[in-house]
Amino acid sequence: MHSGKLTVVGAGPGDVDLITLKGIKALQGADVVLYDALVSTELLEYAPNAEKIFVGKRKGCYTYQQEQINELIVQRASLGLHVVRLKGGDPFVFGRGAEEMEYAVQYGVEVAVVPGISSSVSVPALQHIPVTKRGAAESFWVITGTTKEHKLSKDVALAAKSSATVIILMGMSKLGEIMELFKKEGKENTSVAIIQNGTTENEKVGIGTVASIEDKAREQQLANPAIIIIGEVVNHRQRLMDLQKEYQKKGKELLEKV
Repeated sequence: MHSGKLTVVGAGPGDVDLITLKGIKALQGADVVLYDALVSTELLEYAPNAEKIFVGKRKGCYTYQQEQINELIVQRASLGLHVVRLKGGDPFVFGRGAEEMEYAVQYGVEVAVVPGISSSVSVPALQHIPVTKRGAAESFWVITGTTKEHKLSKDVALAAKSSATVIILMGMSKLGEIMELFKKEGKENTSVAIIQNGTTENEKVGIGTVASIEDKAREQQLANPAIIIIGEVVNHRQRLMDLQKEYQKKGKELLEKV
C-alpha cells in the first residue's frame, strides 16, 4: 500500500478571509478535499485540481456517515494521495478531527493538523463581545448544546453555577432547557446573545436576557447554525456602541467650532 497523507484543516468560522495561511497552503497541495456543510465553497478554489467531495450534513441529513468518511479518507490515502479534511472552525473543537486522525493512523496514514479559528471565540469577538473581560469574566466555558445521545450536556448545569462566560455551540434546539438551568440559579437578568451565521453576510444577532431571549429568538427567527453567549460580557457590545456614538457626537461638535 502506498501511504498517502491526511491533513485536517480548520476553515475558520465562516468568513473565507479567516482561514489561516497554512490552511490555504494545505489546500493548494491537496489531491482530495473532503469538506463540511459549514465550510465556504469559495475556499475550494484554492484546490483547483483536487477531487472535491461534500461529506457534511444539512438539517440532520447526512451525505456520509462518520464511518464512511473514515473509510473514504483511508481509501484515498492508500492510493498515495494527499487528503485534506476541511472542517468549519477549529477541527479539535467539536469537529471530530481527532477521531478521523486516530482512524487513519491505524492504517499507516501519515497525519497532520492545521488549527483553525474557532467560532466559539471569533464570532462573539467580531460582534464586540469579549469572552473574558477584567471585572466581568475571568474564564469561559465552551460547551456543545447537544451530545451524541442528542441530549443537553450536563456541563451546562455546572456552568450555570459559575461566574464564567458560557458559550454554547449547536444549542438552539435546547434553548429553552438551557435558559431554565440559568433561571434556577437566579440569573434571569443575565445578558444573552445569539449569533446566527456568524462572520458571514447572512449574520443575524439577537440580544436579550435569560428571561427574554427565547422570545427574541422567535421574533427574529434565529436558528442553527448559531452560537449562544451567556454572561456579563455581552453588555460590552452595547457599551462600545454607546461610546462610539458619544465620541462621534463630540468630534462633530468640535469640528463645528473650528
